[in-house]
Amino acid sequence: MDDDALLRHSRHVLLEEYGIDGQMRVGAGHVLVIGAGGLGSPVCLYLAAAGVGRITLVDDDLVDLTNLQRQIAHTTARVGQAKVTSAAEAMRAINPDIAIATHALRADAAMLATLVAAADVVVDCSDNFATRHAVNRACVAHAKPLVAGAAIRFDGQLSVYDTRDEASPCYACVFPADADFEETRCAVLGAFGPVVGTIGTLQASEALKLLAGISPSMAGRLLMFDGRATQFDSLRLARDPECPVCAAHRAGRWSKTAR
Repeated sequence: MDDDALLRHSRHVLLEEYGIDGQMRVGAGHVLVIGAGGLGSPVCLYLAAAGVGRITLVDDDLVDLTNLQRQIAHTTARVGQAKVTSAAEAMRAINPDIAIATHALRADAAMLATLVAAADVVVDCSDNFATRHAVNRACVAHAKPLVAGAAIRFDGQLSVYDTRDEASPCYACVFPADADFEETRCAVLGAFGPVVGTIGTLQASEALKLLAGISPSMAGRLLMFDGRATQFDSLRLARDPECPVCAAHRAGRWSKTAR
């Protein structure tokens, strides 16, 4: 770490739990961010500011005027641009020393298999269950920690799914793919900008803690935020031993370890 980098990140280095070693780990880390919208905006900006060495962004959408009330990585001048291009521009303006890869595509299973395998931490900022489950399957298959957030109207939620820990559930343990969840979009119900920003900021926090080696993470807990009451609640989560996504992978990893 040169003098400029040490000065840039000095307020993190001063933290006893973080220090130079933590900053070095963050600088060597690779984070995959799925979604560069409301949640992805603060995630991208804080990861860039913190000096994460490599950040890969995936989003197939374009910046729209209706995004700007909450998607703070984008600007009026960049309406019509690919969100990943716009977000990367904002990130480089904060920190030109990081490496950013962009994919203006919708994440599918083949792409995720490659990108997740190369990442240290995956942050899911998508807005639909199909993508969330696809991201979870790839994270389980490659044993990568997943920081997942969601926000709609005045409500948000956050958790870390880390199947490297035998006690930690995966996303499908908590939200089974065959469950009858009502999928709602902010284009229909709306989204309070600061709530989206709150959850995205907490996702960035969890991702940085995982990279820097700061514990505990949110694994095994679901954090829920009520933006109207300005109140947080948390639930303990248990893994499903019969989960169709993670049970077989856990058994396979356990048998290899046992050998």
